[in-house]
This record gives sequence, C-alpha cells and structure tokens, in this order.
Amino acid sequence: MLPADLEAAIRASWSEASCDPVDLPWTAANPSCGQCGVTSLVVQDHVGGELLMATVLHADGTRQGVHYWNRLPDGSEVDLTREQFVRGEVVQDDAVVQRRPDELSDARAYAQYVVLRDRVAAALGAA
Repeated sequence: MLPADLEAAIRASWSEASCDPVDLPWTAANPSCGQCGVTSLVVQDHVGGELLMATVLHADGTRQGVHYWNRLPDGSEVDLTREQFVRGEVVQDDAVVQRRPDELSDARAYAQYVVLRDRVAAALGAA
C-alpha cells in the first residue's frame, strides 16, 4: 500500500510542466494524463519496488503508446494514473523494466521528472 500522504502529494503536483511532451496539451480535467512515467519514477524513489510497463492500444486495436506503473516491495501494484484512459484504451500485459541510474539524465522526459520530484518533495516537506 502506498502511503496516503505520498499519493496525495503526487496527485496535487501533476501539471502541464510534469506532463510527457507527447501528451500535451495537459488539462486539469484529466490530470493523470501524461503523468505515468514520471509518477512511477517518483513512487519508486520513495518506496522502491519495480517499474512496470505495457503497451496501450486504442479501442480499435491500434497502438496508443505505453503505460508505466509500480510493483511495490510487498508485491502489490500501484497505478496512480490508470484513470487517464477514458476512450476505451486497453493496457496490455506488463513487463518489468529496469531503471538505470545513468539513463535518467538522457531520458526524453527528464525535465518533467525533475518538476514532479521536486514538487512532491516540497509537498511532503522534504524540500
């Protein structure tokens, strides 16, 4: 189970600045849209566990993109952004993906991760 204060801090910290660039424009009407990758990294920063990734298909079977969430150390899964899928998208089978310490600085969404990480830290009083 994810600590309630961490979940609340993450949800309150989502914004256009933390949204994956491919999902812009971001809207508060669907706040978790474009937040899955950075959210899963921030969850892992705080509680550890594994990163899970799966392909997402549109309702017609064409590829929509990918989705990330977490498997916690106790084996439970946490997906704070699943509700972003509102048009019949289907998340396929998951696979564990490794987070290499040296890859984040080169990742496409690194700036968005830093924004979310720092906002969550501030919300938790750790900034």
